[in-house]
Amino acid sequence: MNQEPKSELSAAADAELNQKLLPLRARIDALDAQLLALLNQRAAVALEVGEVKKHLNAPVFRPERELQVIAGLQNASRGPLRDDHIAMIWREIMAASRSLEKNLSAAFLGPEGTYSELAMRAHFGHSTQGVPCPSIDEVFRAVDAGAADFGVVPVENSTEGAVSRTLDLLLQSPLTISGEVALPIQHNLMTLNGTLDGVTTVCAHAQALAQCQGWLTTHAPQLERRAVSSNAEAARLAAGDATIAALAGEHAASRYGLQIAYPMVQDDPHNRTRFVVIGGVPTAPSGRDQTSLILSVKNEPGALFRMLEPLARHGVSMTRFESRPARSGTWDYYFYIDLEGHRDNSPLVAALAELEHTAAFIKILGSYPRAE
Repeated sequence: MNQEPKSELSAAADAELNQKLLPLRARIDALDAQLLALLNQRAAVALEVGEVKKHLNAPVFRPERELQVIAGLQNASRGPLRDDHIAMIWREIMAASRSLEKNLSAAFLGPEGTYSELAMRAHFGHSTQGVPCPSIDEVFRAVDAGAADFGVVPVENSTEGAVSRTLDLLLQSPLTISGEVALPIQHNLMTLNGTLDGVTTVCAHAQALAQCQGWLTTHAPQLERRAVSSNAEAARLAAGDATIAALAGEHAASRYGLQIAYPMVQDDPHNRTRFVVIGGVPTAPSGRDQTSLILSVKNEPGALFRMLEPLARHGVSMTRFESRPARSGTWDYYFYIDLEGHRDNSPLVAALAELEHTAAFIKILGSYPRAE
């Protein structure tokens, strides 16, 4: 007796809903048709741009230009799309147009499903071919050997600090930095069945294990902690072994068919990792740049002060200062420094010219647009 009136009310409500949505859907369909036509027109112009670049042997990917396009659209927008929506949409539009000119490739720490892959997609878009590599060393080798046009490697975490292997390779490699990406890192504990029943081991990259050590000690002290090459590799192992849990992102759970037993287990809720893009041609000033360099000084009194003094005198802001022991040569430490500004713009031009004379060793890793 009571079910039939509910069914009739539901049918009536559905009919009213469809009646009200029909004209709105028609408007959206019409707008989509206009958008498609405009996007194809844009792609055609992009192909013309590609021909000009090809004739002049100019690079296909110009991150500073793409950043300026996105910033201009964000400034012109009156909503309701947010700035991050605009950045995400136009990054994919530009990536698709770019792929019509050339199929670019970017190496990252694999397998598929790592945060390094997410950072690569965030920077280049999904139209760029990803090249998963088993280690950070292999990412550098792939780019240096021409097997990939670019590489994306982690360089710093807000909880655990610098990624030492990346810093060492930046010193040793001829490759330079052409961009950066900052990602929020949200680790989840995942297993085949979504519980810890029968689980004896938790696998993850060593950095991820360190970023979750407080939670693991409190909530899963019985689990053996095993470091592996990447969090996605941990997820791959967990997918084939019910005794293994993995620390990884939601994308890895989806990729390897795992269920999340405990979400957001990182100790710092604001945990972030900074990635740098290696390879490519030097980028032109974008208006929102930073310059990375490696310095060393002679082991004598006042040497470090004399190295940094030109920066203060010329008003150059230093946003990062990291020291690493020197493994060879005549100096005790290498200093990894990030400076605000582009190397081609003053006051950085004058400051760098003085550093060339005061530092015992200097390597400019690149000037590139800062991450949002």
